[in-house]
Amino acid sequence: MPAENTRTDRSYVFAPAPVPALPIEGSTALFPVHRIYCVGRNFADHAIEMGHDPDREPPFFFQKNPDTLVAPERGFPYPPASSDVHHEVELVVALKEGGSDIPLERALGCVYGYAIGIDMTRRDLQAEAKKLGRPWEVAKAFEHAAPCGPIHPAATVGHPAAGTIRLTVNGMIRQEGNLDQMIWKVPEMISCLSRLFTLAPGDLIFAGTPAGVGAIRRGDTMHAQIDGLGGIAVTVI
Repeated sequence: MPAENTRTDRSYVFAPAPVPALPIEGSTALFPVHRIYCVGRNFADHAIEMGHDPDREPPFFFQKNPDTLVAPERGFPYPPASSDVHHEVELVVALKEGGSDIPLERALGCVYGYAIGIDMTRRDLQAEAKKLGRPWEVAKAFEHAAPCGPIHPAATVGHPAAGTIRLTVNGMIRQEGNLDQMIWKVPEMISCLSRLFTLAPGDLIFAGTPAGVGAIRRGDTMHAQIDGLGGIAVTVI
């Protein structure tokens, strides 16, 4: 456990980084982000296109760093060390409460709201990591790898369990599915994660992507949409 800073005369050796945060729709307040969890292969059609069995296997998770979040209007800088970068549109679940061993019936009570995110992936580096049995961080946790729109409070939009999730590139549909196709639903994700980690206010969960992931190039414009949450546009720069 990190030592608590109980002295008032201490200073940092350099200025600490700002707290990553997302805007909240209809508010001037910001949502401070603690951690980012991502659910792998949570749509059957995406599992199939990635060469995996779509049966309801236990969910697995990976992480992105909070400072990989980027506002859509800032654009997505094409990352180095890759020539095959893919888009993955996802529902993002923002938590206001956490804990361990959260029961299913209490899980939705932990949710502050929902947003639209794009899990950007250096697919060539991911494929190499998979082949060698190595972690995925180089493919998933690089700078600007998590474009994300504003959070829509659940008090306003409810808890979307169905509705179109879509991503277009330059106006052409690449990904299209429905939230009701998620193998693991939001309460199950939260409950399962809380048995592996102690969840906390400010945690985000990227909830998985439908089929149709594909490569982007500099100059492309991605538009991601989820029913009830509007849309975000991100230009590749």
